[in-house]
Amino acid sequence: MKISIKNTAGKDQGELEVKFAVVENGKGTQAVHDAVTAYRAAQRSGTACTKTAGEVSGSNKKPWKQKGTGRARAGSHQSPLWVGGGVVFGPKPRDFSKTISKKTKALALRKALSERLKLGDVVVVEDLKLATPKTKEFIKIIDALDLTGGTALLVSGGEENQNLTRAARNVAGITLTTGDSLNTYDVLRPDKLLFTKSAFEQVEARLNKE
Repeated sequence: MKISIKNTAGKDQGELEVKFAVVENGKGTQAVHDAVTAYRAAQRSGTACTKTAGEVSGSNKKPWKQKGTGRARAGSHQSPLWVGGGVVFGPKPRDFSKTISKKTKALALRKALSERLKLGDVVVVEDLKLATPKTKEFIKIIDALDLTGGTALLVSGGEENQNLTRAARNVAGITLTTGDSLNTYDVLRPDKLLFTKSAFEQVEARLNKE
């Protein structure tokens, strides 16, 4: 499979041969599901916490005597039936993370990227360096690449580019990442994927190691 390389003006600058094995048919679908589930589970903080009857403040003194008052029997101020009492089966801090193998992660990323390539949702530019951190300059580039009107993920090669980071952070729907940290969820979430050539080659190198 080949994809065209563009410059920041949206003009074709040649073609790039995809060097990883594109996933065909239904292979990898379960791997994608597992990878996305694991990623989203890892984003959960798991810090929700409630107190049981044994943890809320209060004495163990019986509120009133057992018989003769005309009121229902009560043995503790910490009862879940009382305001300020404990919570029955409430949440406690826990770890929601799930573990998947490296091969599953690699297959999921390769499958997700393969599908986006087939749909024509991947744009590769030769380079993406800005002379100034002006948002207006960055907007001109994404307009030329026809990436406006939706969400897009910009994947750089990891090189330090403060101007690009500052210019892109003010544009709604645009997020940034690097080729070495790209994951399956990142690939599936946006409408379009914008790679620099170095970032795409970085991802290819990752996928060829599986």
